[in-house]
Amino acid sequence: VLASLPLQMMLYFNVYYFPVWFLAEGMMLQLKYHLLPQHYQFLLVATFLILSLSEGSRLYLGYVGNLQEK
Repeated sequence: VLASLPLQMMLYFNVYYFPVWFLAEGMMLQLKYHLLPQHYQFLLVATFLILSLSEGSRLYLGYVGNLQEK
């Protein structure tokens, strides 16, 4: 079984687009943070952190798993 080239290409480009998404989303979060009620502020920050951590781990595990053919 060989590594999947289309998957590797998508992971490669996603690794470069993830920081762009992270910065853009972080800037939008900063701009609208003070306009939201406190419970929405908490939910927005929690969701941002969970999505960022899960996307980073997904990219790492996909990259390593595809190259090691797992």
